[in-house]
Amino acid sequence: MAVIGSVKHGLLETEHHLLAELRLLRRQRRDAAPGAQRPPAQLTAGQRIADTVAATMGSWRFIIIQSVILMFWIALNITAYVQRWDPYPFILLNLALSFQAAYAAPFIMMSQNRQQDIDRLAAEHDYQINIKAELEIELLHEKIDKLREQEVVQLTQAVSDLTALLRKEGGAPA
Repeated sequence: MAVIGSVKHGLLETEHHLLAELRLLRRQRRDAAPGAQRPPAQLTAGQRIADTVAATMGSWRFIIIQSVILMFWIALNITAYVQRWDPYPFILLNLALSFQAAYAAPFIMMSQNRQQDIDRLAAEHDYQINIKAELEIELLHEKIDKLREQEVVQLTQAVSDLTALLRKEGGAPA
């Protein structure tokens, strides 16, 4: 039983420490100048290029334009009797699309990795907020429990006082 009490005591200390730390962070952010809360991260040239390539290649506009170009390429090579620069198995077209995929994949993966880092930081921030909210709710429960205990003590005292008054006035048996 003593072990449970010591673990509970250690847990309360840890919770109070974490809550104090989160409150301090909140105060620091609140006291900072409104424009200086979190300066936007300066992106390197590679990160900007990766984001631009990923955003471009992940758009409907790119898909539609590329589809039109592919259909135009195939139609010209099928219908052109004199100059077929890329006859039926379309080897040159396949090579061009392979080059495009080979260069696009690393850009997209770099952009996704950066977005994953941003998401990880946001999830950690959300986790801290959830812990803080949980601890705040727990503290509110403790306050309500204390108020309830005080109310019960006051009601018990009031009942005792009224019982004593009734005994004095009416001579009621105990």
